[in-house]
Amino acid sequence: MDLNFLQIIGVLIVAFLAGMEGVLDEFEFHMPVVACTLIGLVTGQLLPCLILGGTLQMIALGWANVGAAIAPDAALASVASAIILVLGGQGRAGVNSAIALAVPLAVAGLLLTTLVRTLATAVVHLMDHAAEEGSFKMLDFWQYVAIAMQGLRIAIPAGLILAVGAGPVRSLLGLMPKWLTDGLGIGGGMVVAVGYAMVLNMMATREVWPFFIIGFVLATISQLTLIGLGAIGISLALIYLTLSKMGGSSSSNGGSSDNNGSGDPVGDIIDNY
Repeated sequence: MDLNFLQIIGVLIVAFLAGMEGVLDEFEFHMPVVACTLIGLVTGQLLPCLILGGTLQMIALGWANVGAAIAPDAALASVASAIILVLGGQGRAGVNSAIALAVPLAVAGLLLTTLVRTLATAVVHLMDHAAEEGSFKMLDFWQYVAIAMQGLRIAIPAGLILAVGAGPVRSLLGLMPKWLTDGLGIGGGMVVAVGYAMVLNMMATREVWPFFIIGFVLATISQLTLIGLGAIGISLALIYLTLSKMGGSSSSNGGSSDNNGSGDPVGDIIDNY
């Protein structure tokens, strides 16, 4: 589909905010489910973009900066893939292709992230010079410049994709054979599973595995809505917190032969029965 002037401006604003939030991390505009949804609202393609954002969010759950290692750029992946989905004009049918394009875009975004952060080191020196002179106005100015650089890191690629237009994007997607689009859909589904598995690998402990199993079993019940599953999850968390407090108090009162407990509060309570 072709976008009008106001829609293009709206998309660029969303892209700029997503780039800034990649550093500020305050309003979460860089998160796929937020960025894609906002682009869907601006362009009138809310449902396909919401599906895309939710799927990409599952992939990005396992992405995190660890030390000097920079995670793939979720903001660029979200904005660029959402724009390509909208310009392609395929609606929900184009979600799989957009998901498959998002992962290489996220990896390519690492180059832009490294470039902007390298340039930001020069800004830091300028801020040091302003601090030596006691100029708070210049400190604020260079701070805004550094944040704006992060916004432009996403807004400029978004503008380039918009400049290409809907025609070439639609033609490129139309040239993709069915076996390739089906393969991209399967690959995108596998990437989602890998992202979720990375989260499980970080969170999994002996104490929480039963809750994971309960969650997967409940998810197979089609009559349960997401609100129902969320309510069950909150209830289980509250039950676990209550049992944890009971286990700690019983251990401190000599309810167990080992005053320090086993490290598993629920297990301590069961052992005391």
